[in-house]
Formats: sequence, structure tokens, C-alpha cells
Amino acid sequence: MPASPRLLIADDEPALADSLLAELTALWPEATLLPAVYDGQSVLDVIDDTAAGQGPDVVFLDIRMPGLSGIDVARELSKREVRPLVVFVTAYDQFALDAFEQAAVDYVLKPVQTERLAETVKRLKARLGTRADSTTAADPAQTLAELVERLAGLQSAAQTRVAPQGGYLRFIKALVGQEVRFIPVEEVLYLEATDKYVNVVASSGESLIRMSLRELLTQLDPEHFWQVHRGTVVNVAHVASAVHLSLGRLGLKMRGRTETLPVARQYAHLFRQM
Repeated sequence: MPASPRLLIADDEPALADSLLAELTALWPEATLLPAVYDGQSVLDVIDDTAAGQGPDVVFLDIRMPGLSGIDVARELSKREVRPLVVFVTAYDQFALDAFEQAAVDYVLKPVQTERLAETVKRLKARLGTRADSTTAADPAQTLAELVERLAGLQSAAQTRVAPQGGYLRFIKALVGQEVRFIPVEEVLYLEATDKYVNVVASSGESLIRMSLRELLTQLDPEHFWQVHRGTVVNVAHVASAVHLSLGRLGLKMRGRTETLPVARQYAHLFRQM
């Protein structure tokens, strides 16, 4: 492993790039953090413009970036003889994570959790220490290429489930009596799974829709709708406060509501870092 591995972060949100840089500086003090870039093409430019042997050893790629996406960049890197290790930084929910787990490269789920990032650093150190041993590891180009194609397939599948305007759902349709109600997603406070239905709790009232929470979640912007429990998804714009419950658990108070929504332990970090 290089004495001071060079790390490059690519994320179109400078604040998130800076946050990740700070986390990596603390977790991997011996590493050299290159200046962050904010689009996919800049990643390739940095690699192409750097002297041989001086390019990044690891690239942290946001999947959704203007121009070349993280997937596009990874696809290009997989064709090269000399390439950095790739870590995807993603807001994809659980339906995509199995694909990441199958690959030798890693992923970091937004918002970044320190403990999870520490695991990534540990894996990267191991990979950097053994990547020259081609007899004990799978071909990294093949591994990366296969992952890229799986991600591209997942991205394509997700696009077939969202609203036709080229983005996420803008309205949730609910049948109330003989009336079809269109609920703007920005008015949704939280979603709660109820048997084969989802209870949509909005500022205008509550409605049941016949759809699984998992299916609905894939159609909502993950930057705004966060899963906090097996059967609960909240719109973070309407979270009023986080409160401590018994046994060290966390609960959420929503604006204009009196109930407290419990947060499962695996999601508690989302709100402790806010």
C-alpha cells in the first residue's frame, strides 16, 4: 500500500464533498486528500493531467452528477489499465445496496455515517495492500465493469418507476370515496405502512393508498424522504425535532403533529448528524 494514498472526492454538492473530506482526514490521517471536484469530467481530467504514478489511488464518486455521472466515470475507468479504486457515494435506498455488496469496490450511503465510512477505509487499506496480488483477487477491471452495468440497470429500472417528468413523484394519488385526491409530495409529513396499504400523513389530512411502502419509496426523492423505521418514512423538511426516548432510542416530532415517531437504531445516525 502507498505510504500516503491519494484520495479524490467527486460530488456536485460542495458542502457534502467538504464534509466527506473532513471525515476522511480524521479517519485516514496518513492519506493525501486531493482538492475535491464537482463533476464527472473533472475526475477524468485530474487523472489524465497527473503524472504517471501520481494520480489518485481511490476515487469517491457521487452517482448523480451533471454531465458524466459517477456510473459513466466508473465505466470509463474500468477500461483503463491503470485505474484507482472506486467507492460510490449514493443516496440509493436498500433496493440497490445488494448490487454494491456483491462487488469488490465499496459504497457509502448518504448521509455519510462515520462508523460506516471507517469500515470503507479499512476495506480500502486492505485492497491497496493486496491489489498487486493478481493470484488471490478477482480481476478488478472485470469486477468494476460488472458493478457499473448492474448500477446502470438499477438506475434504468428506477427511472421506469418515477413520474414521467424525468424526476421523482410530484404528487401522490389517493382514492378517497369517489374522488381521486392529488397530494403534493412537499405537503407529505410522513408515510406509514399499514398491511397492504400506505397511510399518507400530509398537512391536509390522512389518506390510504394501495401500494407497498417499498414500492412508493423508490419513486420519492431520497434527499427528502428518509426511512426511519421498517414501516415509516419521513419528509425531513417537516421534522420539527428529535427527542430521546427510553433505552437510548430516538424519536421524531413532526411539524403540526402531536405523535412521536420512533427511529430504529440503524437510522438514528441520520438525525444525530443534522
